[in-house]
Order: sequence, then C-alpha cells, then structure tokens
Amino acid sequence: MNKEIITNPKIMCGKPTIKGTRIPVYLILNLIATGYDFDRIIKAYPELTKEKIKAALKYAQIAMQNEEIFTIPEIVAL
Repeated sequence: MNKEIITNPKIMCGKPTIKGTRIPVYLILNLIATGYDFDRIIKAYPELTKEKIKAALKYAQIAMQNEEIFTIPEIVAL
C-alpha cells in the first residue's frame, strides 16, 4: 500500500508506524487533530518529513475508506 508505513508485530505491537521509526500513524493523526502543522510535527520529530506525514494521512484515509461498519440493532426491553 505505502512504502513509508509498516506494520511489524515487534514494533509498537503491530500498529502502523512510519518506516525506520517507532512513530505510530495514530500519533501523527492526533498531533494534526490538536492543531500541529507539518512544520511543528517535524520540529518535534526531526526524523519525519512532509512526505512521511502525508503517507500517514493517506494510510489513515485508505484504512477509513475500506472500514466496514456494522450496526448493532437496538434491544428493546420486554
């Protein structure tokens, strides 16, 4: 899917991470959600690049796009 994002059971319990780091995709998403821009993320994590951050966003987009949603019917009390 993406050369910059890997999953390895020995790294962060298999969570998707940036290749060559222990930085999980969810951390990048959290930083962006809390207002960090790319430059601020790179300042905090110098091993990242704009391309690697974009790869994390693309990975998350594809994961969400392919996610299946199952609704649980509401149980009515008798």
